[in-house]
Order: sequence, then C-alpha cells, then structure tokens
Amino acid sequence: MTDTKTLADRIEDLLPQTQCTKCGYPACRPYAEAVAGGEANYNQCPPGGVEGIARLAALLGKPVIPLNSANGVERPRPLAVIDEQVCIGCTLCMQACPVDAIVGAPKQMHTVIAELCTGCDLCVPPCPVDCIALPPVTGEATGWDAWSQAQADAARERHDRREARLAREREAAEARAAARRAGSAPAAQVTETTQANAAAPSAAPAADDAEAKKRVIIQAALDRARKKKEELAAKGQGPLNTERVSADVQAQIDAAEARRRRLGLAADNPDTPSDKH
Repeated sequence: MTDTKTLADRIEDLLPQTQCTKCGYPACRPYAEAVAGGEANYNQCPPGGVEGIARLAALLGKPVIPLNSANGVERPRPLAVIDEQVCIGCTLCMQACPVDAIVGAPKQMHTVIAELCTGCDLCVPPCPVDCIALPPVTGEATGWDAWSQAQADAARERHDRREARLAREREAAEARAAARRAGSAPAAQVTETTQANAAAPSAAPAADDAEAKKRVIIQAALDRARKKKEELAAKGQGPLNTERVSADVQAQIDAAEARRRRLGLAADNPDTPSDKH
C-alpha cells in the first residue's frame, strides 16, 4: 500500500499535541506545516522538549539542537486547577481551552477534567479574576517523559473535533445572518437544519466509542462539580463575586456572552458541558 503521508503529516505525528501555541503558531498542525515548509525551526516545541527535538531531527536528517529559549523551557507537565469559589462563571477559560477540557456554564462553577487537560495554560491569561492555578503533576518528569503517545493522540482528536464544531457553529451563525438579511427562512429553521446536518451519525464505530468515552468522563466531572457545589452550599459557601464584579470584568463577561449569543450558544441548563452550549 502506498504511503501518502506528507512531510507535514509525519512532523505532526511527532508533536505532543498539547496545542499550547508556544511554538509561535496557533496549533500543532500549523507548526508542522511551517517546519515542513522551512518557515520554522524544529526546536520550537517546549512540551516536546529535548526528546521531541531529537525525534524531529531524526525525521529531517538534521542534528539535535537546543530548544529555542524564546519559545519557553522544557518543564514538568502542569494541570489547570480552578478555584471554584473565586470563579465567576465568565466562560472565557472554556473558550480558550483548545481541547474542551473545561466544563461549566455562564455564572456557574467551572471545573477542569484532569484526564483531558494538556497543561497548555491558555486558560490562564483570559481569566479576569485570576482563579486558575497550574501546579506541576508529573514530578521531575518533563517533555515526553511527562506525556505519552496515547495522550497526544487523544488530545489531537479532541482538538480536531473542537475545530470542526467551531466551524459548524460559524457556518450556522452565518446561515442565520444570511436568512435574516434575505428575509427568507426563519433563523430557527436554518438552525434546525444546520444542527440536523451536523448531528448526522458517523459511520466510524471508533469515533462513536471515543464520543461515548468522552461523555462518560464529562459526566463524571459534572457529578463531582455538582457534589462539591452542594457541599459548599450546605456550608453557606459558593462561587464568589458573581454579582459584584468590576466594570472591566463585567465588560469581558458581556463580550463573551455576546459572542455566545451570536453563535446561538446561550444555554439555559447550568450543567451543560462546553461542547453542548
């Protein structure tokens, strides 16, 4: 059988798929394409570390060189942890997560699904109340010693599914806007049609199994978050600052909600996971 993989495909296969953007590109695939095209060097991936550089060097027939310090340092893998009492439910971290590892709803506690988090730390900058910590969880292990090929493959699959979902949401929003401009079919009808097409069952059993596994993991995380919320409520505690926030923070929340409404993602169910809003 003829191997049709391109050089970019082979390079992407060797990347850890944390989608952290530290390489200077928006995701692992664009970085792989840039390296294949000679536009980027093969030492710009901190999560891959020294071993990642060695893998790419072997593929490209080039020497092993040090990690470019401008892109960061090789480090133990961190795990995003949300302080749920400080969280204000603005959803900005969910929108930033490249692998849908955060679940929650507007003005409700958010939680990170530890099994899905890649430690990319992209959720930290947009948080307006600084309630996300990134403790290391792999001891002294760094780079590929702190990550596995199975984790990389799963992270790539989640990222690709997220990108496909966002593309469908953009198309649905554009279709609704076009319908309004044309004064033709009601926006609700366009939405239903688009959603029906997007929800068409996949012919691949493996994809169905992956989706089922993801639903189980998300449900378990939601159950833990719900139990914690009930325990805090029984003690008279809960998420803080949900009503008394600064004007700047409220502006960020309002902007996020406006984007969600434009995409038809406003949710009434506070326990709905991020990819169902």
